[in-house]
Amino acid sequence: MATYKVKVATGTDLLSGTLDSISLTIVGTQGESHKQLLNHFGRDFATGAVDQYTVQCPQDLGELIIIRLHKERYSFFPKDPWYCNYVQICAPNGRIYHFPAYQWMDGYETLSLREATGKTTADDSLPILLEHRREEIRAKQDFYHWQVFVPGLPNYVHIPSYRPPVRRHRNRNRPEWNGYIPGFPILINFKATKFLNLNLRYSFLKTASFFTRLGPMALAFKVRGLLDCKHSWKRLKDIKKIFPGKKSVVAEYVAEHWAEDTFFGYQYLNGVNPGLIRRCTRIPDKFPVTDDMVAPFLGEGTCLQAELEKGNIYLADYRIMEGFPTVELSGRKQHHCAPLCLLHFGPEGKMMPIAIQLSQTPGPDCPIFLPSDSEWDWLLAKTWVRYAEFYSHEAIAHLLETHLIAEAFGLAMLRNLPMCHPLYKLLIPHIRYTVQINSIGRAVLLNEGGLSAKGMSLGVEGFAGVMVRALSELTYDSLYLPNDFVERGVQDLPGYYYRDDSLAVWNALERYVTEMITYYYPCDAAVEGDPELQSWVQEIFKECLLGRESSGFPTCLRTVPELIRYVTIVIYTCSAKHAAVNTGQMEFTAWMPNFPASMRNPPMQAKGLTTLETFMDTLPDVKTTCITLLVLWTLSREPDDRRPLGHFPDIHFVEEAPRRSIEAFRQRLNQISHAIRQRNKCLPIPYYYLDPVLIENSISI
Repeated sequence: MATYKVKVATGTDLLSGTLDSISLTIVGTQGESHKQLLNHFGRDFATGAVDQYTVQCPQDLGELIIIRLHKERYSFFPKDPWYCNYVQICAPNGRIYHFPAYQWMDGYETLSLREATGKTTADDSLPILLEHRREEIRAKQDFYHWQVFVPGLPNYVHIPSYRPPVRRHRNRNRPEWNGYIPGFPILINFKATKFLNLNLRYSFLKTASFFTRLGPMALAFKVRGLLDCKHSWKRLKDIKKIFPGKKSVVAEYVAEHWAEDTFFGYQYLNGVNPGLIRRCTRIPDKFPVTDDMVAPFLGEGTCLQAELEKGNIYLADYRIMEGFPTVELSGRKQHHCAPLCLLHFGPEGKMMPIAIQLSQTPGPDCPIFLPSDSEWDWLLAKTWVRYAEFYSHEAIAHLLETHLIAEAFGLAMLRNLPMCHPLYKLLIPHIRYTVQINSIGRAVLLNEGGLSAKGMSLGVEGFAGVMVRALSELTYDSLYLPNDFVERGVQDLPGYYYRDDSLAVWNALERYVTEMITYYYPCDAAVEGDPELQSWVQEIFKECLLGRESSGFPTCLRTVPELIRYVTIVIYTCSAKHAAVNTGQMEFTAWMPNFPASMRNPPMQAKGLTTLETFMDTLPDVKTTCITLLVLWTLSREPDDRRPLGHFPDIHFVEEAPRRSIEAFRQRLNQISHAIRQRNKCLPIPYYYLDPVLIENSISI
């Protein structure tokens, strides 16, 4: 007789345990065990438990390659989902085999798991293993089907609804709340996420944290009548009354300094949309700024041409916003523009706006606003630019270029890479909960009852249209971070902490990816000859970039360096890139005039007409402000159950070299975090959004 000692680990999240019966079959190279019930006296498979069992076999099974977990009904108890972390087996010769699961078993089913060693197709020779990986991919592709949500945007996967039968405890895995708050109908479509496959949904803790924090704030707004108030704000200081309870140092700073030119320019470098500004070497014809206009703001002994040649002039061009119609909010027509903003980086080290045009088409009814204009003209012109920033940030930099693209990366991976594939093991921590938050995001932002319909000048169609236009121009090179800074001409711009921190994280990540990839892919032929990898890449090109060749996205990868670059882009997009545009979202948007989502008067066509009254009448009304604030507050605060970058509690890799690489990656991130915190001690406005301890492994909010 051969004796196998078995450990079965149940997840630690609340309600991970099960009352169902669990049996085990062990498959080795020299035979297969009988199906054995795993049962002790008392409770088995409780939340957080690591249960130990003994399996007796008539003969040694040889090298263990597969196990099967069988989940079946126990007595009269209703079906009870179970989250299995892993199974560990000690063979008679003392060798330990690890079988990672980290997934739910929902119904009465059998789950087959491979031993944890990462293997590509070329590494498998046994027919049973080759068939196992083919069957796993076939099953996932049958389950996940690509579907169009908005034509022109990355496709997403339609997941068949799982509707549990009536039972004594309804859906015990997640809190029962459909997202509805009286007086706040924008959230009613949260129920659309209720029947997501359990393996793609938030944990119990994260679900409870996410949904329960919104209620008190929304109820307070409702009780105070703010969600029903369609009037203008009477005074700027009244807007502070809707600030969330806990205000950060940065949020307070924004509210105090939002109208200052120095802070306006600072946000292009270290705000929530720091990837737009680019060096200007020639004033575009559509923006006829002259030396006479801006000379007073450039300092003595210089001129516009000289500053252009020195590389001190920068441009923020919102042409991608041009031509979208607007909607009515609270019974009033909203307005829109696609401005241009010229900035100067002076010898004192500050980025300052020096000219603003509120249209892409110059003319007598489109004046160029200057810092020397009246206080309210200049402030309203800057506010129009900040309005355009809202769409550039929320639609493009945030929702499209992180959430939607990351979801497509991840879902293509689920459909094309088996769990034993080293790239699956490398990438799976970076898609955790992304489908769940994107399902919420589609319900909150892109439906007729959502934020884009209730709080944005462009409405649903316009907001989606901005993303469609942006995706049609997105290139593979623009996602390669080092290239992006060089292409925009900002690689040596002082005080650009976003650039410094993002490159530090990128370099650490690229080194980690290089170590992992070169361990599993020793040569270019191994990359080109991996059919599962190539299918993943092809599906991303087809379903995310919609087959657009001008994007420059590869349809295949032929070399190890190409694969390293590709995987680094994927992981960076799913982690640090999202942190840069999301973590500070509430701090920069809580003070509404700094980030308005709608404007109620047309862009100014003449100078000297703006007053405090017209400024207040142009800003969003009270109701629209509150709706926008509630949604952004909800979608920018990371719920509990966080996993910072480099923190991989799920054991997918068991080989020594990859585990050493993970630890080295974690140490490099710790060094970056320390350097950022030391630098921030000397800054009036700390920049900490890319501190690795604040970067999530995945897009989960």
